[in-house]
Amino acid sequence: MNVICLEEEAFYCLIDRVIERVNAGKTKVPDKWISGDEAMAMLRISSKTTLQKLRDEGKIRFSHPEKKHILYDRDSINEYLEKHAKETF
Repeated sequence: MNVICLEEEAFYCLIDRVIERVNAGKTKVPDKWISGDEAMAMLRISSKTTLQKLRDEGKIRFSHPEKKHILYDRDSINEYLEKHAKETF
């Protein structure tokens, strides 16, 4: 068993660095372009056909950078959801 001793000032410095590192992970900006699975999760749908229908009808933006790789615009999905939101009474 190893015991590590720290002076009080070094201990608090270490704690501050740990807190900074934890907070740095929280401020991560989400990717603008997301996968089909992430898009389906945001839309709360389980059908790839429904996702394709939304794409084909131009209701959500997408990018097709490679043959079998389709990415979806997170902002357009949020706009789609907001557009279809119903106000409370």
